[in-house]
Amino acid sequence: MATPKLALIPTGYKAGKLYSVLPESGVGDFTVVRATEATRVNEEGLIETMGANVPRLDYSGGGCPVLLTEGQSTNLLPYSEDFSQSNWVKVNNAIVSATKVISPDGTLNASQIIFDGTSQGRIEDAIPSLIQGVDYTVSVYARVSSGTQIVNFGSVNDFSYTLTTEWQRLTSTEVENDTVGYPRLICNDAATIEIYGMQLEQSSYPTSYIKTSGSAVTRNADQVNGAGDAATFNDSEGVLMLEASALADDGTNRFISLTDGSNDNRVLFGYRASSNQVFARIEGNNSASVDLTNVVNDTKTVIKLAIYYDSSFNYKMYLNGFLVDSAIGTDSIIGLNILDFTNATGAEPFYGKTSQIQYFNTALTDSELETLTSWVSFEDMANGQQYSIK
Repeated sequence: MATPKLALIPTGYKAGKLYSVLPESGVGDFTVVRATEATRVNEEGLIETMGANVPRLDYSGGGCPVLLTEGQSTNLLPYSEDFSQSNWVKVNNAIVSATKVISPDGTLNASQIIFDGTSQGRIEDAIPSLIQGVDYTVSVYARVSSGTQIVNFGSVNDFSYTLTTEWQRLTSTEVENDTVGYPRLICNDAATIEIYGMQLEQSSYPTSYIKTSGSAVTRNADQVNGAGDAATFNDSEGVLMLEASALADDGTNRFISLTDGSNDNRVLFGYRASSNQVFARIEGNNSASVDLTNVVNDTKTVIKLAIYYDSSFNYKMYLNGFLVDSAIGTDSIIGLNILDFTNATGAEPFYGKTSQIQYFNTALTDSELETLTSWVSFEDMANGQQYSIK
């Protein structure tokens, strides 16, 4: 198989820059912009705060890191870690212990909540009015020091979770149907629960942890753009490959594009707003576009996706080792000179977890495309597709 002209495997970075493995000249490096701090899970499994504009190489899935890119979100709770504050109401004899324990960020800043077995013992935060009919997601890290314990957690409703001695993130997404929301943790038994990092955000899914210490805090969106130049890409033929997963099936378009900086000439692919659909669009010289689509079982599962184009206007989509769609276009692509985590015009950015991007400036064979998008081993495939191996 040919050597890719550009290859991103998330490893090297600095503030404002994500390094591609190829080309070695640095032309393929991406510019990263995010005006605020943000968190990731580092290689030690701990939550770590990264500075503004620093790419987030996230290890939360274990193994090699992925590039985490997220949209803007706000933690609406004023105190995400200090549960002794007055905004945290203790109900039915629930007590916040002064004892501190080691939290998921590796420091002594998690709290213990002591319940005496009174029914509906809980802590809750009466936050400012929320918007009716809008999705909100509440989350918290929780565990017990020994054994297991059932708790209820939520906002509009309460959902049952079984805690163990390992930290786990409890999450609940609900449509607000009242003018006031009360994120709450409930325990009906005599138990001591350790908690850390409560978060409430206007979102249909949980995003990375945002610390607050007295007021709501906003994390800006990640922008990853600007790799390559006209000499990197071939207008006549090539292959663009992605190994990644989406953060959620959230009804939005999330695209990566090879483009001339407009939507007149581009090879675009990623996740469409239609539920669980991968999508590609090829447009040349402002002519009618060609669309390729396929359905996946779960957008949060890692996929290997490749888009092929050639001088005869043949277009193909390969997904996880199989040809899943193809079409014939009518016009040449002109002036490809940049690779962006957007739809080519700065909109519909790709929010997800990216393991690799490869671009080949030659037309690969069907056999090569199958190999490029296949898993190298059964274990690799099982892990990528989140199967259990027994």
